[in-house]
Amino acid sequence: MDAETTVPDGEQSVDALSYEQAFAELEAVVSALEREEHSLEESLALYARGRALLAHCRRLLERAELQVRMLTEEGTLTDLSAETSEG
Repeated sequence: MDAETTVPDGEQSVDALSYEQAFAELEAVVSALEREEHSLEESLALYARGRALLAHCRRLLERAELQVRMLTEEGTLTDLSAETSEG
């Protein structure tokens, strides 16, 4: 299992989150790290979760950008969710 799909106790898999959910959690992770109230081990776990959330948000934004480009070029919006889940 890679860092993006490893799920700490009580947390949802990053891949299962919508953009809005992932971004909100990323904001919470950043806020928690800025408070500097965690042990080194907890901070490292938060950092790893934040990196996974950031990568997931970027993938979702790239997919949305591709859909907009396809819409602009073809005049209709193409659903890429079936294509991206296969690869």
